[in-house]
Amino acid sequence: MSSMKTQLNELRALAARAENRRTETGIPRVAMVQGKIPEHLLAAVYDPMINLILQGSKSMTVGDRMLQYDPATYFVMSIELPAVGNVHPASTGEPYLAVSLTLDPAVLTTLLADLPNPTRHHEQNAGFSVAAVTPELMDAWVRMLRLMDRPDDIAALAPVYEREILYRILQGPHGWMLREIAATDTAMARVSRAIQRIRRDFAEPIRVETLAQYAAMSVSAFHRHFKAVTTLSPLQYQKRVRLLQARTLMVTNAKNVTSAAFEVGYESATQFSRDYARVFGLPPAKDAARILGENIRATA
Repeated sequence: MSSMKTQLNELRALAARAENRRTETGIPRVAMVQGKIPEHLLAAVYDPMINLILQGSKSMTVGDRMLQYDPATYFVMSIELPAVGNVHPASTGEPYLAVSLTLDPAVLTTLLADLPNPTRHHEQNAGFSVAAVTPELMDAWVRMLRLMDRPDDIAALAPVYEREILYRILQGPHGWMLREIAATDTAMARVSRAIQRIRRDFAEPIRVETLAQYAAMSVSAFHRHFKAVTTLSPLQYQKRVRLLQARTLMVTNAKNVTSAAFEVGYESATQFSRDYARVFGLPPAKDAARILGENIRATA
């Protein structure tokens, strides 16, 4: 059996204790998930993270772009993005299985201070992508997850393994993303600051001019960089955040359509319903009823 296959099997065995939701491991910023995840939990604003698929597959739609990733591939999301995900079991029936590491810019900054500056610089790239895992990266993940069974070692060793995972990704095709979010004056970092503002005030009217000023960019440069990183315009981003929040309110808080629409900042329930159906494929009331029905069947 190849080394990669052995590593993958060990990771699957370690992560098999996960539940069908984000399951903490006891290791800082490291989580795992298994099985069919409720649909409304997969449609969310995702935090910057590295997600390694161990079994089954996952598709992720951000804006008008969809990515598919399978076992032994990893997904890097370097900026907070509203996305819709779908997970699928393996073709042989085994449940979906994945582990993730939430990115901490402070850890990245400390690591990058110890490394030489890259000779190449990337511009105008989206802040999310998929790549194949390497044996070295897989090995670091194995050692990280083994700490679940050795909790006394976590404080000393988890930071070392986290640095190694990040270092291996810095060496790969998505290393530039990690460098961008660790810096304070890059286009991605400035867009990230504007995103924090949008997310904080998502129910309030926003002006692109105000966001551009907040990001210390001209309006045209801000709009161009924002679209390049997120595949969405700033106003489209705000709309997605509103719609995702409204969906959560209807599914988990039993809000009716009109209440949810007004609570997330819409002035017209009709416009809300149109936008909602365009993104999720069904009018809000039908979509919420469908999700609730599927959740009931899943727990029956």
